[in-house]
Amino acid sequence: MSHVDHFSYGLVTPIAAYIVSTIGCMLGLALTAKARAATGPARARWLVGGALSIGGTGIWVMHFVAMMGFTVGGNPIRYDVLLTSVSMLLAVVIVGGGLFLVSSKNYSASRLVVSGMVTGVGVAGMHYLGVSAMNMSATVYYDVTLIALSVVIAMVASTVALWFSVKTDGTLATAGAALIMGVAVCGMHYVGMFAMEVRPRISLTPVDGARGIDFMLPVLGAVSLLTLGLLLAVILAPSEQEMRTDAELLAQLENRRTTARHAATAAAASAPAAQNTVQNTGQNAPAEQRRPSLFDAQDR
Repeated sequence: MSHVDHFSYGLVTPIAAYIVSTIGCMLGLALTAKARAATGPARARWLVGGALSIGGTGIWVMHFVAMMGFTVGGNPIRYDVLLTSVSMLLAVVIVGGGLFLVSSKNYSASRLVVSGMVTGVGVAGMHYLGVSAMNMSATVYYDVTLIALSVVIAMVASTVALWFSVKTDGTLATAGAALIMGVAVCGMHYVGMFAMEVRPRISLTPVDGARGIDFMLPVLGAVSLLTLGLLLAVILAPSEQEMRTDAELLAQLENRRTTARHAATAAAASAPAAQNTVQNTGQNAPAEQRRPSLFDAQDR
């Protein structure tokens, strides 16, 4: 008999987790779209925002929202705060690395696949690191087949997400892509959770760690503020087309300045030569003879 209940609050937690994941992925795709039209430090900032949105909100927060519905026969569950924080950092860093790789000028299908596989393994690692952060009076066993399936789902989902990050354009396309990514992220999570088999044991020692609700409330507050800030950045920033138009105008102005600078340099270089030519012409020309005058002396 299984002592595990993944839906102790019914459909509330899976629906909430899907909504959170979709919002995070949608915002992340909007940020990476801004990065495609930017260069230099601005491009890096947009990609970091995309990593925070997809890796932080779309994956990590979704994971722990879904975990709020996880119970084991009424046994108390606590979370190791350090391991949980490390799992969040891992999600953001691994997604950020994938975004930077596929957003480079050397984009190719092979780079996309490799980046997706590495990112997928990292996302799966985040999931199982977060699961290992749970402390409870029970022994946990895993179904290797379901673990392998969850890793494959994570790699496919990561590859699709990275492809969306470099190809998706427009509000409707971004929303559709985010809905698909939400399904993939939630699917990977629950497949990984169903790989667990938990056998409670009797223990007189109190379970160490923080309660899920105590840990998640401040995290959700911070993530909500971060999400609001990134959303305002997307709304207030110029569109991708406007950024490209501005970049083209700046390039044209720079070309005109360069042309004018070269013309001025050429004119300055030719001026001394023209002056020397005029002087030489004046020196080599025969002296003009003066017309005779009545006051000139007459030879007698």
